[in-house]
Amino acid sequence: MLAASAWGVLREAVRPVSWRRTVRHEFTRALRDVTRGGLATTIVTAALAGVAVVYEALYWLGVAGEAELTGSILVTVLVRELTPLLVGLILLGLSGMLTVTELGRLQTGGQVRALQAQGLDPFLLLVLPRTLAFALGSFTLGVIFAVTALVFGFIVSGAIGTVQTSLWTFLERIASAMSARDYVAAPLKLLVIGFLVGLSSCLTGLGATEDDTLSSLMPRGFIHGILAVMIPSILLTLAV
Repeated sequence: MLAASAWGVLREAVRPVSWRRTVRHEFTRALRDVTRGGLATTIVTAALAGVAVVYEALYWLGVAGEAELTGSILVTVLVRELTPLLVGLILLGLSGMLTVTELGRLQTGGQVRALQAQGLDPFLLLVLPRTLAFALGSFTLGVIFAVTALVFGFIVSGAIGTVQTSLWTFLERIASAMSARDYVAAPLKLLVIGFLVGLSSCLTGLGATEDDTLSSLMPRGFIHGILAVMIPSILLTLAV
């Protein structure tokens, strides 16, 4: 069902007729909620990751006399692997669970059937804009996460005296260590993970029955969301 729904979202996304005013409004609202809702958590988590990853890498590679490996290691560990994974978990924990709850209440409360009775397609109105908003929001938060982690980690390292270069030189070293494959892999992971987290959250919410409560619906949504984060992350790491 997830694969069929994903294909449906991609197919409808390129059809101009699908983007009516109500759908555009829902997409804008969902994108605003995803980015604003996850911004503070993303920055705080990125700052902690900057200390845990960037500072430690700069310090220990400097001690080992392998400072020239800093760029390639940070690109592989932080940019390609850690950023998509943590951003996906942030999206799931904040916006994903909120979407499961919101759509679950609409489904059990009969509002979804009311939309269908009015001739409105719940898939176009509820699933399409939210799924695409999650994908774009994931990419946006991922860029913020990576930049914040690198900058904050460098600032901490500079304050302690681990590095003697400028921030600009450090960022240039990171950029030069990125290959064309890295420029494809990191954004692709962010988009795919955000897309699947949003889609799985929507489908879990709309799949709620009258017997479901928040205590039964949210764990199911969380498990589906974790799989939506971990499986594409592992597969794309192996494939790209």
